[in-house]
Amino acid sequence: MGQSASSPAPASSSASACPVPHKTAACPVPHDSPATKAAQCPVEHNTASKPAQCPVDHTALNPLNQMPSLAQERAPNQQLDLPTERTESSIPRDGSNKWDYPSPQQFYNALVRKGWETPEEHVETMVEIHNFLNERAWLEVLKWEKREYEPTNDERRHDDIQLARFKGRPGEMSPKARFWTFAGWLFPSHFNSEPPFDRHDWIVRRPKTGEEVRYVIDYYSAPPEPDGLPVFSLDVRPALDSLSSVKQRIAVATEEAWSNFRHNEKPDHTVREPKD
Repeated sequence: MGQSASSPAPASSSASACPVPHKTAACPVPHDSPATKAAQCPVEHNTASKPAQCPVDHTALNPLNQMPSLAQERAPNQQLDLPTERTESSIPRDGSNKWDYPSPQQFYNALVRKGWETPEEHVETMVEIHNFLNERAWLEVLKWEKREYEPTNDERRHDDIQLARFKGRPGEMSPKARFWTFAGWLFPSHFNSEPPFDRHDWIVRRPKTGEEVRYVIDYYSAPPEPDGLPVFSLDVRPALDSLSSVKQRIAVATEEAWSNFRHNEKPDHTVREPKD
């Protein structure tokens, strides 16, 4: 939109006279009264103002997953009773414990906290899909870790890795996701222009070396099966935070490109929910 510049009002051609007839009446302003108080800024600058703060209390977040502790109590206006039992995952948390998935009630409370309207009768199915996708993502991480240790001929060395902590970043597109989304916008017949519906950053710990590696996981929706079962695509890869991860990414990209050239097929990263 254009901006219109305002011009000052034109001055009157004749000087304005004082409306008070000084010859017959005194000036209504008491000039002999004490001097009036000088005009001041209405903001009290002498008082130190409180610095701006984030409305989220970060001290209440779990440092392992950057999430607040979710209660098992029913949410306000909740109509259905949801299970409060949690399911243990296959993903190691440390040397003796594994991560637990949230219960359907906790999952629903998280959706309510984010302001997402979700039918209560669908929450249990959503939890099953959530758990299934994370299990498949962990299998992809193990594939990358196995590749890292293949040159050492230690077949079991990658099996002791642990998921130290993670963070959901659904509102932040990774550079790779942004690139492919832009490619889909330019060449819709060759690439998918739909952005990922979720993103996780996982910090994987290698206990034997003490090294921690960040993995980026982009979750995509794919066309459903003919029978209506949902299909998803996972893009799991180590972040480009180290020379080792860069070398891994280049090696895998080269292998996939060569395989595509030889067999005229693209690597399949889709995952399908198992049928009962």
